[in-house]
Amino acid sequence: VGNRDDSNLYIHMKLKAAAEIGISANHIKLPNTATEADVLKCIASLNADPAVHGFIVQLPLDSDNPINTEKITNAVAPEKDVDGLSSINAGKLSRGDLGDCFIPCTPKGCMELIRQTGVQVAGKRAVVIGRSKIVGAPMHDLLLWNNATVTTCHSKTSTLAEEVGKADILVVAAGRAEMVKGEWIKPGAIVIDCGINHVPDSTKASGKRVVGDVAYNSAKEKASFITPVPGGVGPMTVAMLMQSTVESAQRFLEKFQPGKWTIQYNQLTLKMPVPSDIEISKSCMPKPIEQVAKEVGLFPDEVELYGQTKAKVQLSVLKRLQNQPDGKYVVVTGITPTPLGEGKSTTTVGLVQALGAHLHQNVFACVRQPSQGPTFGIKGGAAGGGYCQVVPMEEFNLHLTGDIHAITAANNLVAAAIDARMFHELTQSDQALYNRLVPSVNGVRKFSDIQIRRLQKLGINKTDPMALTKEEVNAFVRLDIDPGTITWQRVLDTNDRFLRKITIGQSATEKGFSRTAQFDITVSSEIMAVLALADGLDDMKKRFGRMVVASSKKGQPVTADDLGVTGALAVLMKDTVKPNLMQTLEGTPVFVHAGPFANIAHGNSSVLADKIALKLVGKDGFVVTEAGFGADIGMEKFFNIKCRYSGLRPHVVVLVATVRALKMHGGGPAVTAGVPLPKEYTEENLQLVAKGCSNLNKQIQNARMFGVPVVVAVNAFKTDTKAELALVVQHAKEAGAFDAVECTHWAEGGKGALALARAVQRASQAPNNFRFLYNVELPIVDKIRLIAQQVYGARDIELLPEAQEKVALYTKQGFGNLPICMAKTHLSLSHDPEQKGAPTGFVLPIRDIRASVGAGFLYPLVGTMSTMPGLPTRPCFYDIDLDPVSGEVNGLF
Repeated sequence: VGNRDDSNLYIHMKLKAAAEIGISANHIKLPNTATEADVLKCIASLNADPAVHGFIVQLPLDSDNPINTEKITNAVAPEKDVDGLSSINAGKLSRGDLGDCFIPCTPKGCMELIRQTGVQVAGKRAVVIGRSKIVGAPMHDLLLWNNATVTTCHSKTSTLAEEVGKADILVVAAGRAEMVKGEWIKPGAIVIDCGINHVPDSTKASGKRVVGDVAYNSAKEKASFITPVPGGVGPMTVAMLMQSTVESAQRFLEKFQPGKWTIQYNQLTLKMPVPSDIEISKSCMPKPIEQVAKEVGLFPDEVELYGQTKAKVQLSVLKRLQNQPDGKYVVVTGITPTPLGEGKSTTTVGLVQALGAHLHQNVFACVRQPSQGPTFGIKGGAAGGGYCQVVPMEEFNLHLTGDIHAITAANNLVAAAIDARMFHELTQSDQALYNRLVPSVNGVRKFSDIQIRRLQKLGINKTDPMALTKEEVNAFVRLDIDPGTITWQRVLDTNDRFLRKITIGQSATEKGFSRTAQFDITVSSEIMAVLALADGLDDMKKRFGRMVVASSKKGQPVTADDLGVTGALAVLMKDTVKPNLMQTLEGTPVFVHAGPFANIAHGNSSVLADKIALKLVGKDGFVVTEAGFGADIGMEKFFNIKCRYSGLRPHVVVLVATVRALKMHGGGPAVTAGVPLPKEYTEENLQLVAKGCSNLNKQIQNARMFGVPVVVAVNAFKTDTKAELALVVQHAKEAGAFDAVECTHWAEGGKGALALARAVQRASQAPNNFRFLYNVELPIVDKIRLIAQQVYGARDIELLPEAQEKVALYTKQGFGNLPICMAKTHLSLSHDPEQKGAPTGFVLPIRDIRASVGAGFLYPLVGTMSTMPGLPTRPCFYDIDLDPVSGEVNGLF
């Protein structure tokens, strides 16, 4: 602070020394008008900057404003306080914690000079003159903890000469010129002179010379070693500052070594019977999310806190860790489920709790963010269950950090832009449209960047708005959207069946322009799929621009870029691209990011979350992610779409199976949500289980088809018998699973998934020959047929007329080389949800095909399905409430 000549000199010496030895150093200059708040703000910034390993505040502070020096020095983070002046470092030194603190540079330099003499400090009598916080007091502590007998003298010491005469080691930092006389010194003593004083000297050009606190000429005759002034302690002080900075960097690198975690796990208190999910969640005290971030090696500037239990993680961590090896990549999938689900999320959480809290492996779970629609509808939450949950579950299941709301806003902006553009084109001339699209501002017309891209797409290589011909203006201003080809719908994150088909444009202001449209649920938006597959902000923006919303009347694709909305979408979505950090009940880290539908989209969490997690866990760690629905849907799309775009290669498939689902596949009665299970499901029936294992066998084959080892997790329910569970394990191993184990994690947390965790560890070391099912260069129909025959067991496929038209259209438009994302029922391997087990010989009907060009896939529609769920007679929200006093969420999720 300020511009003192002496401070500038000292700083120059330090910068020069740093440059000589390769330390990157710079001088932050604050003006003498700086306030205490200005200095504290600067210190806070340096404390949080992981690129800075140490910094010093040059004293005295030359400011016109009052500044509390003690407050300033104590604001410096102890781990960066290379000057050793903070109270924490001073306290550690006084307690003898020399290996866990920074020692002020002058005393540290004095100690190094004493060591260089070769004289043993232990047992010697030492005298320190001066008791300042910078030199005297820490010098006393340093000598004491090096086993010298130390006396500190000061201005009130009446027998100073006598005390000096007893010293084997004398350190003087009194600030008084030549106050210690040579005759006081014990013969053979080591004398360290820290003083810098100016005395008159007419022989010098400046009229003065520098002397120390010791009368050097007489003292050198008595001392065995003595430091000169200048040229003694001063250079050593600078050298020690450099050494402390190097030590700080070494400590930092040791502490933040990628993949080296020091993590505190939460101890579960298990209860029987198992309480409700919300009761368990509320009984857990989550760690501050800032602590979780620190434990897994994230830097403060890489984390954006959203309260105490959730945070967003900056994508810059990928660049920092780009040279680090990835960990092991595990995908959790399942057999064809009942409508109740078979516990994939619970198994995912149980597995990471077992690997982390019990086997002490670095492990991350990467899961999808649930939609509020099912949360308040029939399904409830998706945070896992029992003693395997992401917490706090109410935060997880509700708004989280607002990503889904941002997607809703972005999606509906596109929908509004489509209808507004059609309206304006119907009601305005070419020139009127052009004047509004490229307005004159202060007499100057200028194309925006996105308009330049549209011109280039049209083959118009002009940048001057005045140079376009009438034909070029017409092509530029008219998208000429065919209303019958619009595939982009409005979305809402609520189950509302009455929005499945609507009429828009009925106001008189729309001049009779109306059309039939619909609302989908937000997680079915292509913007959600783009978020899940994007490799970064730039890639996400490019994918937005490629999204096809309709075709023109000439059959050309109309994109979000053509609408001019790409940049706005990127702005709305700029924060959603950062993964959300949470934790499990047992304190293992979780990324919750993106939640695309598993039918018309690929049903997997984000590529970015997986990539960051794989870097953070290190080469021996594990990242466990979950694929939606059964293996025939979510796992197939994980391999053929997500892994294709991410470039990541999985090491293990965990296939979740339950006795309940296998009994259903064996011919058991229908399983219906909200209805008690028939007795076939609550009583032992080995015949039903054995027959239903046909589905298990087929899903094991599906996973092995991709060349990845399969571990079957048999998720045990309280109604299952030992014989039933053992039968499933036996069938799984006979069908080619690497291993199969019984799991009780719902009731026991990570402890109940220990056998699964150990099996996954072994499987991750097994040979792996991962491969895709098809080459994207194949024709669209061939790719669909391969999935139907190889994964589902179909004899062939049948394209209905509308699907045939789309094959021709998308091939013509250049989208034929995209991967395939089958939109099929999850309740059967076939297209018919009533066909259980492993049906064969059926023909798979393809009703229609649609394109998510921005996300990067075509999705054939198999049968009918709704992208806007409805509310049941008794929705889940009947059981959800808020305590108005405590503000706590109560009820079921």
